[in-house]
Amino acid sequence: MHRRLLIALGVVLATSAGALALGGEFAGPGPWITGNDTGGIIPYSPAVDATYKQLAENYCARWHRLSHVTSVHRVYGDYISFVCIDKPGMIH
Repeated sequence: MHRRLLIALGVVLATSAGALALGGEFAGPGPWITGNDTGGIIPYSPAVDATYKQLAENYCARWHRLSHVTSVHRVYGDYISFVCIDKPGMIH
């Protein structure tokens, strides 16, 4: 009986830890950013209105690149988009 209980507890803990590792909680550089090394998007909300440039900058810094905001649509449901560009004189 105790062995089954321990196995069940182990399965529950492993499953919940796996859910967090696979996207249960966002662990990226900023809230809700989706993208890759060439750029990304941030869903618009008044909470990110003052900080979207810094969020894009921090996101692109992971690849040692600069950020450039390409569009800002200040409407719920729209996105703030940005591209990550190479630093001058940088060669991949």
